[in-house]
Amino acid sequence: MAKSLNNLVSVAPMLDWTDKHCRYLHRLISPDTLLYTEMVTAPAILRGDTDKYIGYNQQEHPVVLQLGGSDVDELSRCCEVAETYGYDAVNLNVGCPSDRVQKGRFGACLMKEPELVADCVRQMQQSVNIPITVKCRIGVDDKDKFEDLAEFIDKVSASGIKTIIIHARKAWLKGLSPKQNRSVPPLKYDYVYKAKEFFPDIEIVINGGINSVEEAKQHLMHVDGVMLGRAIWNSPWLLFNLQNELFETKVSCTRDQVLEKYIEYCQSQIEKGVKLHWLIPPILGLFHGLPGNNKWKSHLVINAPKRTSDISVFAEARGFINI
Repeated sequence: MAKSLNNLVSVAPMLDWTDKHCRYLHRLISPDTLLYTEMVTAPAILRGDTDKYIGYNQQEHPVVLQLGGSDVDELSRCCEVAETYGYDAVNLNVGCPSDRVQKGRFGACLMKEPELVADCVRQMQQSVNIPITVKCRIGVDDKDKFEDLAEFIDKVSASGIKTIIIHARKAWLKGLSPKQNRSVPPLKYDYVYKAKEFFPDIEIVINGGINSVEEAKQHLMHVDGVMLGRAIWNSPWLLFNLQNELFETKVSCTRDQVLEKYIEYCQSQIEKGVKLHWLIPPILGLFHGLPGNNKWKSHLVINAPKRTSDISVFAEARGFINI
């Protein structure tokens, strides 16, 4: 039987954001938060550079691979690869609304095919011994009533799945960009709360618009876990507060101590041929809200592309922060 994961707090899979460098930084701050990869399509894993797409640092555990796809056989094979790589779980994306994703018949459009999702998940679970989860929206297009969400969960849960992450916005498959789909459709947290009431045996994790520890605590009065996305990207130090408020393990690191460890990580990556500007994005928000934050970010963004192996740019940028 697959080992269960602690889904109390997690960082959402974000395309072009939650790469292995970002996850490494997040793990430096919080030992218990569940981390996710960016969404990776099944064909990319099976027919592309597998290490490039799903390679990760061992320090990232617990870490979940998010898959995009709808071919049962391909998804099952990807799960086997993920288990071999040592991932702690696999998540099926049933929430991304982009046109490119729809053309591949995966993401949010699959909410219109719950039987297919259930079949995929059933076969994925049978292929490995790690947990399989689903991330979806509360609805899609005009199928946006609570009854539609309940029907989706009912059919998918017949596969034996134990955890569903629900972004509390519906997705518009036409007319809105992926960026707009993250903010234009209104948040309907009550749908997610009600889903937990209707399906008490399913672990329900809520996602969408959660920006503080206080908001997370409010949601946890109704559901089993919270997933934060852009709030963590903008201010990764929020993970420090979430760790100390919601988990038994307390941490006492400072931002400067985290920065020092991340600089060491950057040096090791540079020695492997990684350019400094690829390592900069995750750390930009470390001093969010503190005097000098804008100058810190500006110095890194301007200088890292010019000095691709010079980690002294961190110390220079740190000089602008007044703590």
